[in-house]
Formats: sequence, structure tokens, C-alpha cells
Amino acid sequence: MNLRRLIPIFDDSVSSWALEARLLRWLTLIWLFVGLIVLFSASYVVADVRQGDGLYYFKRQIIWVLVSLIGFNIIVNLPLRKILGISHWFLALFLALIFVTLIPGLGKKAFDAARWIAIGPIPIQPSELIKPFLVLQSARLFGQWERLTWRVRFTWLGIFCLVLIGILAQPNLSTTALCGMTIWLIALAAGLPYKYLGGTAVGGVLLALLSISIKEYQRKRVMSFLNPWADATGDGYQLVQSLLAVGSGKTWGAGFGLSQQKLFYLPIQDTDFIFAVFAEEFGFVGSMVLLVLLALFATLGLIVALKAKNPINRLIAIGVTILMVGQSLLHIGVATGSLPTTGLPLPMFSYGGNSMIASLVATGLLIRVARESSEAEIVPLRRPQDENKRQRRMFQRTKV
Repeated sequence: MNLRRLIPIFDDSVSSWALEARLLRWLTLIWLFVGLIVLFSASYVVADVRQGDGLYYFKRQIIWVLVSLIGFNIIVNLPLRKILGISHWFLALFLALIFVTLIPGLGKKAFDAARWIAIGPIPIQPSELIKPFLVLQSARLFGQWERLTWRVRFTWLGIFCLVLIGILAQPNLSTTALCGMTIWLIALAAGLPYKYLGGTAVGGVLLALLSISIKEYQRKRVMSFLNPWADATGDGYQLVQSLLAVGSGKTWGAGFGLSQQKLFYLPIQDTDFIFAVFAEEFGFVGSMVLLVLLALFATLGLIVALKAKNPINRLIAIGVTILMVGQSLLHIGVATGSLPTTGLPLPMFSYGGNSMIASLVATGLLIRVARESSEAEIVPLRRPQDENKRQRRMFQRTKV
């Protein structure tokens, strides 16, 4: 592989990409750039107090972005058949790591949930990293469902269930719900019989209700969502502060860097509630611009899916679109009080290397599908210099 293609600004193959692929690439880079600006504002005060360096989280995020962009460019330049050929190994690896987080002493706890593994100074969150590979394997399974034996079907469905159970046991209900819905919607797009889809939907709802009934903090979150002002200094504190931030933004916002709620009123403002800081600083207008960006991404994702001739590629495009846009809308829904409080990051906005890697790998997959699905991209059989040499040789022979 050409090493220049590992760095986005030096990738000279972009001009030959299909239109949808180029638009998605620019949209991803704009999304990423805006996210870094918002993170700088949301994390500066907290980093200054906690770490003695206001740029602490921002500099670490930049490093993760650079690493993620290399992975992103590898994905967009690698044939999907090769990616699909190794995706199950990554799925198996991250599934094993999910269960490693449940082992006392190995799993790193935060907010009473063991979701990380510390490898030196680097925290690994397998429930985040597994998302794009869940999309790949779901598309691979449901895209050729009719040609597979029931043994293969049950094997992979069992693996998907293990993934969801492992994430739920951490506990991480929000990520479990997102992954479950993504798999279910990919199956729906593949045209699986409604009797199977209906049964799994009912099972998923019952599993979520069981988790809420067992885990007291999840039950409190649901109750505080219904009326956060009843306990504004207790269980409803996060949501109340988030609503105050969103409401304070009014039409045009308080201005970049001028959020008041990020001054230790709004908890975890650089991750789970970063949209609230964004809404306070950029207001209703800025929030609508972000929603338009998500709508453009979703539209391009669906266009790519409709143009894909291979059913597996089509389902990959649908799955990535659901994952990126769906997670963003869930995050925004939590910050605005439309959904119960959960711990979902906003893709390419929230602080965290694992989320950044998963997001850019997923968008890289969508762009790769766009490149392979459109006839607009023409790859020359010979390089221009090779063609010129061949023509000179032919001319010399004719002269002789």
C-alpha cells in the first residue's frame, strides 16, 4: 500500500473517488473538526483544575484523532472483501475483552461500571471498539441468510447474544440497546421474516426491563427522567443541569467558550453531555446546523446503500448510517430530556480515543462501500507514466 494514503491530506487518490465517497469524506472531516472545537471549549476548565493543564484532554484527543485517521485511510483504501475476511477475528477479540472487563482486578471501574481495561496508560473500551465489527458481521450474516445452514445462523446469533449480554453485564444498558437495535435494523433491511424480528424485539424489550428492575441506578435514572425537577439536586441533577445549559443557549447561543454550565455545574460535560455545552454556546441555530449535518450524512448513507449492488455492502452502508446517526440522536435526546439519562458519547465530539477510533472506522467503511458501489470511480489499468513509456517504445519501433 502507498504510504501517502495513510495520511488524508496526502491521499492523491481522492480525486478519482465517486461523488458520494468524496462528499462523505468532507462531511466526516467537517464533523471531526467541529467536534474538536467543541471539545476544546467543553474540557478546558475541567482539565485546568484536575490536571493543571487546560489543554490536557484536547491534546490527548488530537493524538487519538491522528491514530484514528490512519486507520480511517487504511479502511477507505482496502477492498471490503479483505476487511470482511478478517472482521470476525476482531469481533472475537473484542468479545473476549468484554468478558475480561468483568473479571475483578482486570476491569477498570468508573461510575460503578467495569467497561475498560487498562493497558499501561491506555484505557481500552471493547464495547466501543466492537461496534463497527458488529455491523460488518451482521451484514455478512443477514446478507447471505438464505444460503446459510441453520447451524451457521444459530452460531452467529449466539455470538451476537453473547456480545449483548457481556455489555449489559458491565453494566452498560445504553450501548447494549444501541448495538441490539443496530443488529435488528440490519436484519430488517435484509428482509428477514417478521416472525423472527418480532420475537427478538420482544426479547430485547424484556431483557431491558429485567436489567432496569435489577439495577437500582438504572431504575432511578428512568424515574428521574420522568420528572427530573422532583429531585433536582439528586438523581435528576444531571438532566436538570443539561436542560439549563440547552435553554440558556436561546437562539444564537452564549458564544464560543462562554458556557456557564461547564463551570462544574454540568457533570461529565466533555463526554456524555457535550451536546449541552454545544447547545449553550451555539444556541438553537447551531443545534439545527448540527442536525442538518446528521441529516446530510444519513441521506448520503442511504444513497450509497441504494446504489450498492452487493447485498452485504448495502447492509454495511445501512448499518454504519444507523450506528453513527442513531447514536448521535440518542445522545442529543438524552441531553434534551427526550430520553432517559444514559452514557452514550456523541461521535467525534465526546472525549475518548475508543469512541473516536470506532467512529472513524465506521465512516471509513461507509466511504469504502461508496467507492465500490458507484460506477463513477474509474481506476486506470496503467499509470500515466507507464502509458507514456509504452507509447514511446511503439514510436521508436515504427521509426526503425
